[in-house]
Amino acid sequence: MSLSRRPHRPEGMILVTGASGTVGRPLVELLVSAGLKVRAVARNPSALPRSVEVVDRPVLEGVTGLFVNPRAVGDDIDGLLAEGKGVLKRVVVLSAVNVDDDLDMQPSRWRGDRNTEVERAVTASGLDWVALRPTTFAANAFGLWAEQIQHGDTVRGSYAEATWSPIHELDLAEVALHAFLDDGLLGTRPVLTGPESLTQREMVSAIGDAMGRELTYLEMAPEVARAALVGRGFPAGFAAGLLSLQARSVGVPALITNEVRRALGRPALTFARWASDNAYVFGRAA
Repeated sequence: MSLSRRPHRPEGMILVTGASGTVGRPLVELLVSAGLKVRAVARNPSALPRSVEVVDRPVLEGVTGLFVNPRAVGDDIDGLLAEGKGVLKRVVVLSAVNVDDDLDMQPSRWRGDRNTEVERAVTASGLDWVALRPTTFAANAFGLWAEQIQHGDTVRGSYAEATWSPIHELDLAEVALHAFLDDGLLGTRPVLTGPESLTQREMVSAIGDAMGRELTYLEMAPEVARAALVGRGFPAGFAAGLLSLQARSVGVPALITNEVRRALGRPALTFARWASDNAYVFGRAA
């Protein structure tokens, strides 16, 4: 069952931070398709629709809606929200499912995310807000496995039986759009997941199926996997945190919620769908 509809039409422009990122780019496209004016803070504007106004820093003039990517705004969130008082009507923040966990159990902090601080700032701002709390992005598969799959049929990684409920970035973007166009999510923190619990081995196999290749996941000892991640440029703290989370999930089904269906009136997209959409990134087909 979907949420009861309470339509809302933004009066002004929507400012999207992190607009060339995993969620920001499809969100910008959806906002434009919905007939809304969009200003985008983006490092790679070439991928955005031509009708979008692109800036290199947040500019709130004429803006009534703000999409906050914590990695993009970081420590500037308090100043941005203060500037938005009396201007902004709604803030949608991209947070994370583990935002209430101890900081050492939030490995993405080592890559610049400040989900805890940014969500707290937004929800305490006095503005209308929605805080989206997604689980693991399906797109994390790019950084973890794409290079190996491009060069062969064996993926070496940690904890083959660790479980995720990976979410397609299109689902996140569509729920964010819904948060701007409907009042039903106001003041909520929906936990957004994919529709199924999958092991690392099963996800790699799904990518292979999408490519018409048989891929094998070879589990490495944790210390070897940690060194391999660091050797590929991941921060040591991120590698340690990721492996810790994986270890805790072995044999435990990943959290699955119905929040995507409630917001959009349809099931969340499967990882197989994501793999099919993105098979070209992983290299050669069979």
